[in-house]
Parts: sequence; C-alpha cells; structure tokens
Amino acid sequence: MFDKILVVCVGNICRSPIGEEILKVAMPHKSVSSAGIGALVNKPADEKSILVCENNNLDLSNHLARQLTSSLIAEHDLILVMEKGHIEAVSKIAPSARGKTMLFGHWLQKEIPDPYRKSLEAFEHVFELIDKSAKEWVKNL
Repeated sequence: MFDKILVVCVGNICRSPIGEEILKVAMPHKSVSSAGIGALVNKPADEKSILVCENNNLDLSNHLARQLTSSLIAEHDLILVMEKGHIEAVSKIAPSARGKTMLFGHWLQKEIPDPYRKSLEAFEHVFELIDKSAKEWVKNL
C-alpha cells in the first residue's frame, strides 16, 4: 500500500536525509527518498547531520538535496513532513497530495524542529526524534 515514501523538510540537508536513511535501513523492501520545499539543490547533507548519522551507523555521504516537485509528489504513496506548515506547502504544490501527507512525528504527536545552523546537541535531539518517529512508522506500516 505505502511502498514509495517521500520524506520532506525545507532544505533537504538536515532532517529529511536523516529520516530517509533511517527508513531505508529499517524497511529495505520499500522505496524511500527525500526532497525539500526550498531545497539547497545538489548540496550535500549538513555536516552535523552526517556526523550524527555516522555516530548511529548510518551513511549520508552520497546525499544530494533536491527540490520537491508535483511530479515527485505524484510518484509517492506517502509524504512524511517535519512540521505542520509543511503539509500546507506540499498541498500548494500538489493539492491532491493532502490526503497522503502526514507528519513524520505523527505517532509521537510531535513536530520535528529544524536544527539548521544550530549546535550538535540540537542535531542529536532531532536525530532522536526522527529515529523514534521512524520506529513508529515501521510498526504501523
């Protein structure tokens, strides 16, 4: 049913690459990718995202940011966003996607804050939230 999952944040260099990688490892039978509402196109993942992933045996070294588009949205069965405002942003790009767009932190009833340009501790906190949320998605998918 939900075989193609798209993880979305703003720049596609901090939160969504982490979410993408955690879900890919946890659900290798699913297709998982990521994009950004205002992506820093072709930029690598933020160095602090790379570091917190390395510290948790995950690899973001090949990640390149890409822009969220209506065709990308159409290709996916489930769109997971980090903040409530992102639901509206996705819906503006593709109004028909509203029904398949949910918060990544849905099962925890939490938004996942943007750690961009913040401390390593902020990235570690975000990693923890994304990891807990991903485990809940894995259970419920």
